Amino acid sequence: MRALPVASLDDPRVADYRNVRDADLRVRDGLFMTEGCLNVKRLITVSPYQTRSVFVTEAGLRGILPAVERLDAATPVYVASQALLNAVVGYAMHRGCLAAGERGPEPSLEAFLGVDPERPRTLLVLEDVCSSENVGAVFRNALAFGADGVVLTRRSVDPLYRRSIRVSMGASLRVPYARADDGPTAQRALRRAGFTSIALTTSSSATPLARCTDPPRRLALWLGSEGEGLSEAALGGVERRVTIPMQQGTDSLNVATASGIALHHFRALAGTPQR
Repeated sequence: MRALPVASLDDPRVADYRNVRDADLRVRDGLFMTEGCLNVKRLITVSPYQTRSVFVTEAGLRGILPAVERLDAATPVYVASQALLNAVVGYAMHRGCLAAGERGPEPSLEAFLGVDPERPRTLLVLEDVCSSENVGAVFRNALAFGADGVVLTRRSVDPLYRRSIRVSMGASLRVPYARADDGPTAQRALRRAGFTSIALTTSSSATPLARCTDPPRRLALWLGSEGEGLSEAALGGVERRVTIPMQQGTDSLNVATASGIALHHFRALAGTPQR
């Protein structure tokens, strides 16, 4: 571990951390930011991503010391006062701990779907889900209930946005994902890879979830945006439509809540032990 003191707001070594809120949008730089001791530790210890550097206060460093000691000696750990760290990142970052990760190349959709072609798999498919909180929560559910990965359309929010990672409790650093240009593109690729698509919808004509007792071996569970739900194109291309019955007068469930209920249902049907 290389602990390097930072004493100046203009220190070029911490340029990656300057105005972090703006940096969330710099996907072209090949970086992402994660914050908080828990998520930085998970980036270092259990994610497939390379840690470029760490930026912490002295208290923050103590909180992640066992993890940073596992870093390659060439990976810098920058240490600054709380006031200076706040000034660099552009807001009061009380967690006192950030890390820059390297995205690396995203897998193609075909390669992602082609993993273990004979094995049962469960994937979540997010069509145009634009809330980073919802995407983060869906990834957290995916990890909790044993989903094998997530497919997101291009208009869905980045699961490696700082807020997505934070809401997911680091799950979006661990659950594999791939992108599809849009819903129909994803459906064609899923069908070629042997997946059966099931859409979650509020339609009264859909099958209640409790009656869906014969899930496919290779399941793609579709969820749409908070306001609009799944598009007509997506709904028209799935093999089944399923609904979660709700109290009369309730419009819909939050997309993340719906994903958790459905994943728990299918996990129980598969006989996977619950903790």
